[in-house]
Amino acid sequence: MIRYGILGFGLHAVRRLMPGFAHTRHCTVTGLWRRDSIKAQETVQQYNQFPLRSYETPDALCASPDVEAIFVASPDALHLEHVLLAVKHRKPILCEKPMAMNAAQCEQMLAAAERAGVLLGIAHNFRFEHSVNRLREIVSAGALGKVLLAHAEFHYFVKNHPRTWITDASLACGGPVGDVGVHCIDSLRYILQDEVAAVYARALYDKDSGPVEAAATLTLEFQKGTVGQVSVSTRSEYRTPLWITGDAGLAGAEDALTVDHPIELRTKPVAGDLISELISNEHTYAEQADAFALSIEKRIPFASPGIEGLRNQQVLDAAYRSIRNGKREAIES
Repeated sequence: MIRYGILGFGLHAVRRLMPGFAHTRHCTVTGLWRRDSIKAQETVQQYNQFPLRSYETPDALCASPDVEAIFVASPDALHLEHVLLAVKHRKPILCEKPMAMNAAQCEQMLAAAERAGVLLGIAHNFRFEHSVNRLREIVSAGALGKVLLAHAEFHYFVKNHPRTWITDASLACGGPVGDVGVHCIDSLRYILQDEVAAVYARALYDKDSGPVEAAATLTLEFQKGTVGQVSVSTRSEYRTPLWITGDAGLAGAEDALTVDHPIELRTKPVAGDLISELISNEHTYAEQADAFALSIEKRIPFASPGIEGLRNQQVLDAAYRSIRNGKREAIES
């Protein structure tokens, strides 16, 4: 059992990570660090089913012999510092998305991990969803023919949200483009098994979003010719539709990326019958943590290595450049 330490224990850990660890088979949680020491002690008491201990500093957590892997779940601006700290202590790292504040920071993380021989993964959890992997299979099998269009959306409501830092430009990579747009970008790249060559983006701001965007749309040009569209916002009910359109059919779901309830995945060949599959992503977070644990223990390749975080970050950087200058932006390689 690989013993994780969660560095940056906040709402995401409460809502997603800890419920996931309750169902893991190859790992558990033994340590945590959060900025508020009183809340840290309360957390240890709350999750008494785990052999959990709080640490006073990130360094103490990373140095502990009772922690074998670090799950970095701190605000985006702290990812570089925390990943480098874990690398210093030779601990494998699973880092939340977006990987960093910009691609240069990602490259610094990757170089440090490679020099130290430390495993670095990025928590693009949708790569472990059954619905996303089923779509990847459908596309790969050629069931949709040549893929023409790929559409993904991610919306949630953020006013008075307990994650107050996500509208703080000094801590967050951006608004919903960086927070959840990266999920859409990564999912489309993974499903299509293709890379983004260029992006054109537009964003909207309002009095509550501060310096980060409240909504945005990205047009993605993929290397094989597919045109992708990603739409995100923090002003709508939770929605995650994803559809792939080819010259031989259509596949997707209105809630393709959700983990909260089973989804109906639909495939419709041109002039053919509709095929519906009921798919559950219930244990996505458990399967992600277990997969990284097995990568540490048995060197089974992890589906979301650090290089994937860099590639997604390059698209994010280009999208934000496009928002600022109003131009189509090529992806920097």
